[in-house]
Amino acid sequence: MTSPAFPVPAPTASSPKKEGLTRARPLSALRRSLMVLSVLLLPTACGDPSSAKAEPPPHSFAPLVEKMLPAVVNISTSQTVKNKKQGQLPMPEFPPGSPFGDFFRDYQERQKENDQGGDKGGGATSLGSGFIIDASGYVVTNNHVIEGADEITVRLQDDTQLKATLVGTDKATDIALLKVEPASKLPFMVMGNSDILKVGDWVVAIGNPFGLGGTVTAGIISARGRDIGAGKYDDFLQTDASINLGNSGGPLINLNGEVIGMNTAIFSPQSNEGEAGSVGIGFAIPSVVVKNVVQQLRETGKVRRGWLGVQIQDVSPDIAESLKLKQQRGALVAVVSPGGPGEQAGLKQGDVIVSIDGKDVTNGRILPRIVAEEPVGHKAALVVVRKGNKMNVTVSLGELKEDSEGGAAVAATGSATGEAEGT
Repeated sequence: MTSPAFPVPAPTASSPKKEGLTRARPLSALRRSLMVLSVLLLPTACGDPSSAKAEPPPHSFAPLVEKMLPAVVNISTSQTVKNKKQGQLPMPEFPPGSPFGDFFRDYQERQKENDQGGDKGGGATSLGSGFIIDASGYVVTNNHVIEGADEITVRLQDDTQLKATLVGTDKATDIALLKVEPASKLPFMVMGNSDILKVGDWVVAIGNPFGLGGTVTAGIISARGRDIGAGKYDDFLQTDASINLGNSGGPLINLNGEVIGMNTAIFSPQSNEGEAGSVGIGFAIPSVVVKNVVQQLRETGKVRRGWLGVQIQDVSPDIAESLKLKQQRGALVAVVSPGGPGEQAGLKQGDVIVSIDGKDVTNGRILPRIVAEEPVGHKAALVVVRKGNKMNVTVSLGELKEDSEGGAAVAATGSATGEAEGT
């Protein structure tokens, strides 16, 4: 499937109620002007407007794009689709010398030839984007761009085509690392820190939408921390920079020329009809996630994640009241895995984890994401509320086994209904 693989369908909107609505009377040009003027003169509830001045937009993105474009690549893949062998038709009986006998014999011979070559089958192709992170030829893209591919080709901006090998992939975060063997050093991009991004910051997206290589769009960060249901560790950046099919795997960069995200998915009302197009809502994997996963793939070819050894759920209003919590926040420990890191550190059922390594845990979704990003053996500093009292607990994280019971192999969304999720 061409990328992005995760167009998020638009929710079905209900028709607004008509009762209570009145028709606005048309205003004269003078009255409209006076109303606009009066609105402009009203004091704002946010205080002095001079303290909230916006940074001026760049005069041109051209110098930035000119520098970054050579490190963005087009990725094409081919996949063998095996033909399904059809059963041999029985040879009908014809009178001696009948021309139909020769006809059916020729037909069966052709069918045998097709069946013998059936394992070769036809080819399925897909297009996506990627970007170079090292002069020696390491390329980052989305897992869904190259998943199932028998052959991966990377095309540079000068139209040079290089065969790529798959170094490693992480389905949980939809990240893949490729390697090409260039004749000379390649231009590459530097990872920035997505944690310091603010809503409203300028960003530029570069990619290969609909096979149109080197396409550049610009916009802002519209929101952070989006959970779009794409995976266990959703923490997407949202942008209004135009992203379309084929942009997946391409970089989202800041005005300093640093990669702060990898374009991955779009929200599209047309996805319900099997189509997808940009409506100004796109999603990118934060660079801090990409950097962590890529580093592990490059070193070992796989990703190891921290494991706390507990099952958690969100804190509902009833739970907060029963546990005498001042705020409805944190991750409630519902089950402690026997012999796991949490039990060894002294965590108990009913504990509420409100902080880990200085990071606030506002709900059950956040904790598994933080734990999974930590290395195995990391000593995590937890702040826990037990029977109304805060206490500090240090846990030496184990290694998450995706198939282990109570592991964070399921998304820790938690719920007020009492469902427990692992981390």
